[in-house]
Amino acid sequence: MDNAKVIKVAAIQMNTVLYDCEANLKKAEHLVEQAVQEGARLIVLPELFNTGYLVEDEDVNLSERIPGKTTRWMEQLAHRYQIYIAAAIMESGESVGVVYDTALLVGPEGLIGTYRKTHLWDPENTRFAKGDSYPVFQTPIGKIGLQICYDIGFPEGARILTLKGADIVLYPSAYGQPRLYAWDVATRARALENGIFVIASNRTGTEKERATFGGHSRITDPLGRVLAEAAAEDEVIVSEIDLDTVAKQRRALPYLRDRNKLLFKKEFENI
Repeated sequence: MDNAKVIKVAAIQMNTVLYDCEANLKKAEHLVEQAVQEGARLIVLPELFNTGYLVEDEDVNLSERIPGKTTRWMEQLAHRYQIYIAAAIMESGESVGVVYDTALLVGPEGLIGTYRKTHLWDPENTRFAKGDSYPVFQTPIGKIGLQICYDIGFPEGARILTLKGADIVLYPSAYGQPRLYAWDVATRARALENGIFVIASNRTGTEKERATFGGHSRITDPLGRVLAEAAAEDEVIVSEIDLDTVAKQRRALPYLRDRNKLLFKKEFENI
């Protein structure tokens, strides 16, 4: 595909069936096809969309190698429709019994890359190992960085990705309804302070009567403006984005240019 400055992007918001990968992939495929029909070339699915979130008793058994079953499913869709798809799933680590919460990006030619979640939400610390890198992926539709859910509350991650060249950062998420006030601010703040597009795809529904996910998936532009937002139920949101906005906004509000790099370096070394 040719390089494109103006593209349509989508965030898929969905509930899942706990432990039922087949049912979840079938549902997700229908929603991906809906996004494709609306012209989307970059599509983001929620965190652990293929298994459900509260499956801690089966983390090891439900985790997959990458590439594996879910990766191949994503690759088939990406090739069929000539699109890019991102999601987060449980990845089987190199050591037996080690599981990562991992985002992956695939395109028409296959797997592009992965990112292992670096900031784990409270009980996730007993389920998953932490990642240790912030990769940025050059694609024909832009330079893309990956984060996952709780990562959105840590500005350093998005800033590192931005400094490494990202102009789009994706957040597959399973963000809780009680903390939507933080989601509301963070989705816009990460976009504005870095001059990037943020595509944040969230879960819906309630699991085991103890976790309710907040929905309100968002596509936010470099000015911090919400271009599209879902409600609280299953939904596909689509918006056109113009990547020229990235450079224009960074000139208009030059946070990256004017940051005090030497001071930051000195202070971080002493923390």
